[in-house]
Amino acid sequence: MTDDKQSQGTASFLLEMGMLKRAKRSGWWIAGVKDPETIAEHSFRTAVVGAVLAMMEGADPAKVALLCTFHDTQETRIGDIPHIGRRYLTASSNEKVTADQVSAAHPSVLAGVQAIVEEYENAESLEVTVAHDADKLECLIQAVEYREQGYQNVQPWIDSSLGSLKTDSARTLAEAALNMTSLEWQKVYLG
Repeated sequence: MTDDKQSQGTASFLLEMGMLKRAKRSGWWIAGVKDPETIAEHSFRTAVVGAVLAMMEGADPAKVALLCTFHDTQETRIGDIPHIGRRYLTASSNEKVTADQVSAAHPSVLAGVQAIVEEYENAESLEVTVAHDADKLECLIQAVEYREQGYQNVQPWIDSSLGSLKTDSARTLAEAALNMTSLEWQKVYLG
């Protein structure tokens, strides 16, 4: 592959990632949320939550944020399939989808992105545990915000997210979020 082809392949991957800004997290439609967050919005906050949790847990914040950033990139190809829908489908693994997504990219990008997704999906380390907790904690926080907006059917998302958390820091932050409003952060500045 020539450098031009590798550049085009890498740029194609970056353009494809832009679809995450337009694709909605479809599971929220089940709860009645009319205009749910996008996959990119979820991934952004998951990366921030992951970095914060990593700091609290003594993990590598940059590594966790990177794992979180790439954890749902495959959804440009397979969509955001709600958990209830997954029982009826046989889909390719996230690792296989990622391999296809970056197959024409620069070799360093190909190897790097594949390694990140492989680690997120299969490794057992503090960073991976924290990244998975960040995904669940972000979902819980989003459900709390939707509940505050009047969507009452989000309790199953709160319960399953809370029950999936592994780290003490994630459980502590979840409990705090459950007892706050989404505008509570303003009290620090507004008194």
